[in-house]
Formats: sequence, structure tokens, C-alpha cells
Amino acid sequence: MGKVASLSFFFPALNEESHVESLVRKAQQLLPGLAHTWEIIPVNDGSRDGTRAILTRLAAEDPGHVHPVHHEANRGYGGAVISGYEHARHDLIFFTDGDRQFDLEELTLLIDRLDKGDLIIGFRKHRRDPLARRLNGCMWGILVNTLFGLKVRDVNCAFKLVKRAVMDKVKLSSMGAMVSAELLAKAHKEGFRVVQVGVTHYPRTAGRPTGANWKVVVRAFGELFKMYREIHAIR
Repeated sequence: MGKVASLSFFFPALNEESHVESLVRKAQQLLPGLAHTWEIIPVNDGSRDGTRAILTRLAAEDPGHVHPVHHEANRGYGGAVISGYEHARHDLIFFTDGDRQFDLEELTLLIDRLDKGDLIIGFRKHRRDPLARRLNGCMWGILVNTLFGLKVRDVNCAFKLVKRAVMDKVKLSSMGAMVSAELLAKAHKEGFRVVQVGVTHYPRTAGRPTGANWKVVVRAFGELFKMYREIHAIR
């Protein structure tokens, strides 16, 4: 596998002081071997712990590559993902979550498939989350696939590599957990090709997940049906 020309890597982080430094350090080790030009964009979504201070220090140590984005107030998961895409400058855009439940080394699996599609997306081969979250994720995936005519194994898997042409065409608006489904549904409507790759998933070791929060769930369903009406209205 040769190096790609340029790559932006971003990750949303909300109160992830236990993970952000190790994630940035790992990316600093990995990305020079994968891309000629690269950047790391941590998106601090209004964290109230030490996340901001850590990212500020890391950016000062490596200003050429580490470009954090700080939200003064929490915008939600989708808002953080949208900020990452908006600040990414390079030809390829990769994102994962800031909780270190994925192995950055497996980005190579996605890069190896770039000639096959426009969005190279991971699916968790063995999801290491509590049973309730796994069941919720399964039902959510069935609903999204049915509504939008998709065949995606793991809609919300936070391990996606996207070509610049996709984000030039697809405009995201979902501020909550709906953002991954919105990306896939709109990309599908525009005719972009999706390739799916199995990746490893690890248990969360620190911090608190927000995906099962009832407010997050209600917001996601509201955004889901709003987007369904939008997409079907313009066909």
C-alpha cells in the first residue's frame, strides 16, 4: 500500500480527558506512514473536564498537524461531526470517536479499499457494548436501511473514510446521533458507492457514553423522520 496524497483525521470528544492525548499521539505515529500531507482535528464539544487544556498543549507542541476545534457549548454528537468535516482540508477525511473503542491501525483496511468506493465504512465485527445498546443499534439500523433503501451493516459505526467529493456534495444538518444515517442516506441518493469493511471494537475503558441517553434517542428519531420527509419530497 502506497501513501495517499492527503488525509484529514478528526474525532469528536466530550469529556474525554482520559483518551484524547493517547489518541492524538497514536495518530501522530501512524499518519506519516499513510499520507504525504496530514492533519489531526480533535473536536472538543464543550467538554467540562481537562480535554480542552490537553488539546491546547498538544496543538502548541505540533502546530503543523494538530488543529483542535473548540465548541464553547455542547452542540451534540452531530454538531461535533459536522465541525470536523467542515474544518477538514484534505482529499480524504477519516473519523472515529474519541473514546478509543477502535484501533487506528485498522485505517489501513479502509485505505486499501479506496479504489472500490467513495465511502469506505467500518462495521463492528463483534460489538463490545452492553446488550441494550447492541439491541438498540440493531433496531436503529433496520429502520434506517428500510426507510432509505440502504444495505449497511452498521450505520453508526464510528470508523469511516470519506472522499472529498462526497462532502462537497452532501451537506449535513443533524445535530444529534442521526448524523451517520444522514451521511449514508444522502450519499446513497447522490449515487456514491459505499464499501463496508469489518473492524475491531473494544470496550470503553473510561468516560461516559451518551448514545443511550433518552434525550439523544428522542432527538435522533425526530431528525430521522424530518430527513425522511426531506429526501422523499425532492425525488
